[in-house]
Amino acid sequence: MANNVKIKTRFAPSPTGFLHVGSLRTALYAYLLAKQSGSSFVLRIEDTDQSREVDGAVENLIKSLKIAGLSVEEGVFTDNSGKVSERGDFGPYTQSKRLDIYQKYAKELVKKGHAYYCFCTPERLDEVRKIQQANKQPTRYDGECRNLSAEDIKTKIDAGEKYVIRMRIPEDREISFTDLVRGKVKFNSKEVDDQVLMKSDGFPTYHLAVVVDDHLMEVTHVIRGEEWLSSTPKHILLYEYFGWDVPSYAHLPLILNPDKTKLSKRQGDVAVEDYLKKGYLPEALVNFIALLGWNPGDEREIFSLDKLVKEFRIEKVHKSGAVFNLEKLDWMNKEYIKALSVEEFAKVVKEFSGVDYELKVLKLEQQRIIRLDEVGQGIDFLLNDDIEYDGAMLVWKKSDKETAIKNLENLAVELESYDESDWTDVKLQEKIKQYIESNNLNNGEVLWPMRVALTGQEKSPTPFEVAEVLGKDKSVNRIKGAVKKLT
Repeated sequence: MANNVKIKTRFAPSPTGFLHVGSLRTALYAYLLAKQSGSSFVLRIEDTDQSREVDGAVENLIKSLKIAGLSVEEGVFTDNSGKVSERGDFGPYTQSKRLDIYQKYAKELVKKGHAYYCFCTPERLDEVRKIQQANKQPTRYDGECRNLSAEDIKTKIDAGEKYVIRMRIPEDREISFTDLVRGKVKFNSKEVDDQVLMKSDGFPTYHLAVVVDDHLMEVTHVIRGEEWLSSTPKHILLYEYFGWDVPSYAHLPLILNPDKTKLSKRQGDVAVEDYLKKGYLPEALVNFIALLGWNPGDEREIFSLDKLVKEFRIEKVHKSGAVFNLEKLDWMNKEYIKALSVEEFAKVVKEFSGVDYELKVLKLEQQRIIRLDEVGQGIDFLLNDDIEYDGAMLVWKKSDKETAIKNLENLAVELESYDESDWTDVKLQEKIKQYIESNNLNNGEVLWPMRVALTGQEKSPTPFEVAEVLGKDKSVNRIKGAVKKLT
């Protein structure tokens, strides 16, 4: 896409719960596209279905986007006091505050003959649906009220009958558009139902509201999930009925479970907040989600948000579904953690857990963990002087008790000869391996009992890393204590 094209995008979630990872991907792609042209990324709240609204959902959506680094220049945001507010020239940005606008445009469509009043009761519509299902026909509105006279309409309204406003779909007409992801897409109007645009409670349906809002807010590119693909011909017709320019559309593929079913909570976490609470870094999660359906065309996988703005191309988004690979996310999160300075890592850990760890402890943890919630797990040997373990663990599987005692005793003497300047994991590894080689010893017979003596565990970081964190005196004392366990 040409960089000189002014692109304005929006993210328009319903406040029905926490931010889904698929919704974050939609928001991310829309954000990247807008930023590439230096234009606005709009946050709009689509709350016309008030029965599904969840308290606090708007605040959570805003918070999750902010943590992900997606700044909102226009639309809904929270101010310094945490109150939900709006900014921009095209508000309100919450649909429930725009009901008069939708009523106006719905009536305009009726006046032009592109929509009509429908007085069918829910009971009648249900009966029609059952008959169509029994006859194995597509379930759709049967057009009962399509051709009511003006006199009949007035009589029914004066009598207080409830009504909706339906869109009038033309018969047997091809509706086509070029999707930025899928290419040329065609529908026949015979496949499209006379959609309800305005409900009997005075609230619009998604179809009317989204078209009116996107036009009035000057949105040029609509990025959304593929579940809305079948609704696009209705939206294109509405743009045509109003005489408005049609925006560019990009319908994103589904995010899938490993078994290729649609990503759902039945098989794991789906909310962005769930992953943040487990200790995935926001930067790693955003990077991972960006690659669910898109790649730069080469082997690169680590991208900052700024780098994504430069590299992302909507035309390179895949048509097929993308599998949410948790192992890949774990790998990526580990890479992001390892790339932090130990001071940055300490700050991140403090913000996540509220615990102040010593930097030397965090230095060891940083190379070991995958997620922040793993910090502190299994490192009691670093935090407590008294460690308990079975002395039999000190004997390497290819050795014996006497050899373990001898090697531990000699190792204690060797370590006591080292200067404090030697007490780094790199220098310790170099000197101890030289010691092993010059004495014709076996690596396993020395390093295995050393590590167990220092940690009391069968699995742990290397003995050199642990020794650096413990310090010289504590390391030597633990090795001498291990000898006592075996004698």
